[in-house]
Amino acid sequence: MIMENEFLLVSGVLVILMIVAMLRAFLGKTSPDRVVAVDTINTLVVVTMVLLGAAFGEIIYIDVAMVYAMLAFVSTLFISKYIEDKG
Repeated sequence: MIMENEFLLVSGVLVILMIVAMLRAFLGKTSPDRVVAVDTINTLVVVTMVLLGAAFGEIIYIDVAMVYAMLAFVSTLFISKYIEDKG
């Protein structure tokens, strides 16, 4: 029970960090700044899903986190390639 609360506390801190990264995504001056902010949000989402999966003992959260991480990586590559070709 105590370990579950610690996982939830850390997940709450990660959500706060996601909000900070969202501010950076909206207020970023350049496109690469925004892409890095969105990639940071994706990474924080993956870590939060893994922590919640460990806290509640549900494997499905970890499976979804792995698929989400792969899709986020590929989308970041495509967006970066688009920005590179545009400039």
